[in-house]
Amino acid sequence: MSTVTEIAQELKDTKENIILIYAFNATGKTRLSVEYKNLTKNPKDGQHIGVYYNAFSEDLFVWDNDNDNGEQNIKLDIKPSTLNRLHGSITEEDVEKKLLPYRRKYNFFFNPNKDFEKGYDSITFYRNDDTATPIKISRGEERIFVWCFFLALLEVEGWADTQSAHCFIDDPVSSLDDHNIYVTAYTVFDLIEREFEKRKIIITSHHFGFLTILSDMLGKGEKASKFRNRNNSKKYKEFILEGNSDNLSLIKTKNGVFLYHLRLIQILNQAAESKEVYTYHFSLLRQVLENIASFLGVGQFSYVLEQIGITDKERVAFIVNALSHLNVYYQQVDIPVPDNLELFNEVLSRLMDKYGFLIPKD
Repeated sequence: MSTVTEIAQELKDTKENIILIYAFNATGKTRLSVEYKNLTKNPKDGQHIGVYYNAFSEDLFVWDNDNDNGEQNIKLDIKPSTLNRLHGSITEEDVEKKLLPYRRKYNFFFNPNKDFEKGYDSITFYRNDDTATPIKISRGEERIFVWCFFLALLEVEGWADTQSAHCFIDDPVSSLDDHNIYVTAYTVFDLIEREFEKRKIIITSHHFGFLTILSDMLGKGEKASKFRNRNNSKKYKEFILEGNSDNLSLIKTKNGVFLYHLRLIQILNQAAESKEVYTYHFSLLRQVLENIASFLGVGQFSYVLEQIGITDKERVAFIVNALSHLNVYYQQVDIPVPDNLELFNEVLSRLMDKYGFLIPKD
């Protein structure tokens, strides 16, 4: 067992520039991000050398419900911080670009402070063009908005470009549904792809599917070769963090296996039962098929299709692969056509009948 300081030091000493860490809630992920920040400060002047997104980032945004006036001026206040000086360099359009994949159902505008150096005081949200009627967005929508606000700030000169040693992102998918978790995984992957050669990137999360998607894209995706050295060694590491904030263990996964397959099957079953199957579910289905193929010691998941009784395994494998590799998170309509939906349900049903997975309860 190790202290949180020792775990932070181990991450600091890890030579790979991409680190994925799974941990249950209340294990100490946020505390680890703070400890890492403190451990890596510049010893000469005590300044931060990296940037961070964690619960403290989200806590800078607090609702003013305007209860005294019947919620007539409800808004999301931004607490003062060192980041306020950067606000003037981003616009509503900058954040809207980051929000594009999320299918937001609201509009918004920034309320600037009279002192330009103090940035924005708050954000007002509204439906359609009705700027006279402020609204309160949901917790999940709020988390997505704050995440996209952070992504916009990363591109402003004077922060991420000067604090360029690392980027520590702690659980950006809290309170999100499965579709938005999938979208966020792609936004994080875009960040990794753009930045990992220049800085260390550490991602922690409690969510199985989120890390599995990232792990799959790094290790098996179309751009996987970017994340390997000439000797075929990985440029990334995957860990499981266990214990509590006082006694922790950082466990290296074996061959990138997080054992997320049960959670993925749960997500797929829920989608099938609710009749809310989207194209991105084919990517999750492919990951389950590949995990089973790996467990059975074979290279192609078409073997698994044959084992579960799919007669035209090559055609089905082609469709699953094709739908998995679409950049679907930017598409506004990603419902599969009826034939592909029928194929999805058949493969999932046959998987359950063949292997009898015990699905965890939420």
